[in-house]
Amino acid sequence: VSPFIDENTRKKFLIYAGNDYQGPGGLVDYINRDFIPDFLGGDALCDVPEGGLVPKSLYRTAEELENEEVKLWNETIYKSASVLKGAPHEVLIEITEVSSVITWDFDVCKGDVIFNIYHSRKAPQPVKRDGLSTHNLACPTSNNVQLIDRSWMLGQDYSMVETALTCREGESVQGSHVTRWPGYYILQWRLYSSPLCTSSSRPRVDDVLASLQVSSHKCKVMYFTEVLQSTDF
Repeated sequence: VSPFIDENTRKKFLIYAGNDYQGPGGLVDYINRDFIPDFLGGDALCDVPEGGLVPKSLYRTAEELENEEVKLWNETIYKSASVLKGAPHEVLIEITEVSSVITWDFDVCKGDVIFNIYHSRKAPQPVKRDGLSTHNLACPTSNNVQLIDRSWMLGQDYSMVETALTCREGESVQGSHVTRWPGYYILQWRLYSSPLCTSSSRPRVDDVLASLQVSSHKCKVMYFTEVLQSTDF
């Protein structure tokens, strides 16, 4: 027992190894034999039935478990988003005062993602999706917003202001960006997919395993963003 526990408290613990509890100083010296389970050498019958097959009616799908988790997160300041193959999730932040600080805190709950920050002087509009698109059929209730139009050109309509960051499943990421221009900043999470091979190299084992793990082409992040004045940062 760790020495930080008070001596009076330590005396309340009994630690046995193997079958020591059946010998002198064992359980019967402290507990009436009528209350000790039979599998510990007592007289109390402990009838624990063997488990059977769980009925399929009680099975729970991965989507049901995910929705419950999202419901719990909805009671906090964090938001949930799905990141799909070919459909990144994007958050728009309008900055009117230069040197304002954009902060973020997010957890990668499922899959691997790439995090980017872009700037544009013109306001993007949420991309309208076809109601029968593949992504909508696969996940009709997903929280996924796209702002960067496919017609936009990087370096012309918008620019990258931070180096892309690869984030692995289970990681918690915090960061900030001091804005240099007014306008619209877009925080983007997109699906990470590593190239399995190039013309000069063979596929690595870890890359192959990573590709198998993201075979569902769906990731999930929980995130929180805030804009602070430079004097408050």
